[in-house]
Amino acid sequence: MALFRHGGGRPGRTRRLPVVIIAGVMAIAAMIIAPLVPLSTPGPAMADTPWLTVSDDGYLSISIPAASVEAKVGQVSEVMVEGNFGPSSAWAEYGLTRRGDVWWGALGPLKPGLYSYQVTGDITKGLKDPTNPTGVASRPLWSTFLVPGGPGDDARLLVDPPQGRGGEVETLAYQTGRQKRSALVWTPPGYPAKGRGPYPVLYLRSGAGQSASDWLDLGRARQILDNLSVRGSVEPMVVVITDGSDDDKEVKDLRKAVADAYRVRHDREHQAIAGVAEGGTRALRAALTKPGDFAYAGSFSGLPAGGALSGGAGRDLRLLRLYTGNVTDPAYNATVRLTRALDRAGIRYEFDGVNPDAGANWTAWRENLIDFLPRLFRTVRDHGPSAGHGRLKGEFHPPAPGTTPTPFLSEGGFVTFETTTDFTDAKHVTVWANDAPGGSWLRVPMSRDGDRWRVTVGPLDPWFYYYQWIVDGVSVKDTSNPSKVTSEPNWSHFLVPGERSRLLSDVPAGRGGKVESLTYPSTVANQDRTALVWTPPGYDPRRAEPYPVLYLQHGSGQSYTDWVEMGRAKQILDHEFLDGKLVPMVVVMGNGNVPDFTKELLDNIVPAARARYNVSGDPSRQALAGLSMGGVQTLGVLKAYPGRFAYVAAFSAWFGSGDGVDAEAINKGTKMLRLYVGDQTDFVQPFFLSSLPVLDGLGIHYEYDGVTPGPHGWDVWQKNLTDLAPRLFKR
Repeated sequence: MALFRHGGGRPGRTRRLPVVIIAGVMAIAAMIIAPLVPLSTPGPAMADTPWLTVSDDGYLSISIPAASVEAKVGQVSEVMVEGNFGPSSAWAEYGLTRRGDVWWGALGPLKPGLYSYQVTGDITKGLKDPTNPTGVASRPLWSTFLVPGGPGDDARLLVDPPQGRGGEVETLAYQTGRQKRSALVWTPPGYPAKGRGPYPVLYLRSGAGQSASDWLDLGRARQILDNLSVRGSVEPMVVVITDGSDDDKEVKDLRKAVADAYRVRHDREHQAIAGVAEGGTRALRAALTKPGDFAYAGSFSGLPAGGALSGGAGRDLRLLRLYTGNVTDPAYNATVRLTRALDRAGIRYEFDGVNPDAGANWTAWRENLIDFLPRLFRTVRDHGPSAGHGRLKGEFHPPAPGTTPTPFLSEGGFVTFETTTDFTDAKHVTVWANDAPGGSWLRVPMSRDGDRWRVTVGPLDPWFYYYQWIVDGVSVKDTSNPSKVTSEPNWSHFLVPGERSRLLSDVPAGRGGKVESLTYPSTVANQDRTALVWTPPGYDPRRAEPYPVLYLQHGSGQSYTDWVEMGRAKQILDHEFLDGKLVPMVVVMGNGNVPDFTKELLDNIVPAARARYNVSGDPSRQALAGLSMGGVQTLGVLKAYPGRFAYVAAFSAWFGSGDGVDAEAINKGTKMLRLYVGDQTDFVQPFFLSSLPVLDGLGIHYEYDGVTPGPHGWDVWQKNLTDLAPRLFKR
């Protein structure tokens, strides 16, 4: 059976699985995946079967009934889950695969933390997940779920505290001019305590376009305050949360309303203000231009306060602490400029350091709040950056529009994608790349920049990445990138250099092996066909001892070029040879797109390779391996001709039925049978795992060291080849 391409894990042609396999996938998934961790935010009543579930180790499984989607938004040709799954917690789109009557996908592992999402059909038809009781008041289509953290992880502060031990949240209505406004007010556990004096106050502001409730629904401010209070990590205080849109007059009226309604201190030494984005800008302005109002201030991705700064402006501040995300945060450059201005003015401040893993989003701002709260209304010793945060390295500016080739790689693994001017009239443009956790594919929305579209993503780990544009739902090649993939004309690729990706990079010129084309007549396809052949450095066609040979196969929808263009086989083999890990061998990458692969291999590919190259025909010096469909083909040859190849390996495939299999012959003639599979995001994993008892029952000897992190894609198969090649021909 040929394997189909998982649309969520990677783009391309899609074939539906037989119904019996769909049932098997869903049954196994139901056993190994736990329900979503519920949050306290109220929402619609839950339906019977959750659409999204998350395992204890952060793997997200998605199964959405097609009928449910169509009942809400009508007939659709594609369904995605949009959420903060992208690099630096950026908003991204995860495309699902239609399997029978459900839309399916798997993503992960996700880092501990809070995730928000919505379901969308055909780019514009959004709907709320009716099976998730959570909600976001300002975003009616959004739901949330929590990936729990381990000991010492800040995500543990995002869960509800033990019953009865948290504070209370109330709505405070107040009048400002002729307008009626409202704010949310958190009071600490035990408020108002008998005999306790008035409480200090923190005014916490949201950004433009956000509501006060976002601090509860997305910022988890209530849970953070509750848990820090239970731990005794913060001074008891009253926290007033606003939407951040109020002006100076409204702030004055709000402070008066708070003073009238709550037991709070009125002196500046017990007043604090902080906010996110534009709310952080307003907090800075209030702290620096009205020194008599606040003694503590925090700016979370805020912009410069504007106007001239002088030492007198911040002289009486007990704390001015600045926070910013990485270079994807619009406030990053502004923070660089602000720190320089504060230094020139002699204004004391603290800088939390650059958050390496988040931009201007609630992932960063929750961490900011967790760091900021324990510093208020008390003396602290630690005034440095948070653990793992870095220094500002000057402003970030990607190349000017029109600079080629693309994409543009910047220090730290940040990548800027830019389209040509061909899509000025487009409505929705995304970059679809394998930049999700483990190497799954995500679509990150691009923004219009003049007559082009641009986006900066990252930080990306050193690795090999491939991508394409999706322009108003249509796949498009980045024509500014000279790289190509023969079997997927719309794909481009690039490498982020580093130690992790060293084996995928080119070796110095002249030191690697050679890749040549081998044309051979195919009696199966009734035409001439081509294979690519890697020969090691120093290959000698007249060597007395023929070289051992590995026949390496591609997957469904691919061809003989893919192991070189996408699998980085040449780079992996070159490096491992130069590292002294590889037995000198020849690697033949044939075309497996035929109805009878076994005949094609044995009657056509192998004879052609032996006629052209100095390779061995001894079974003990021959190996056969393949990925996905090629792995199934490989195992089919093993069953039909046990002992023909002494080394056999399958990547993301399964053994299938044991009927008619000669286990004794396989064990006798096979020196190594090594099996590989991806993690839960590899759709083959359930079939693979179910085939292991078949092998065990037959008594067939095999090696399996556990899952390879990653999906059904090249991120996994590159690692598989890296592990396999040094093991060959050494027994």
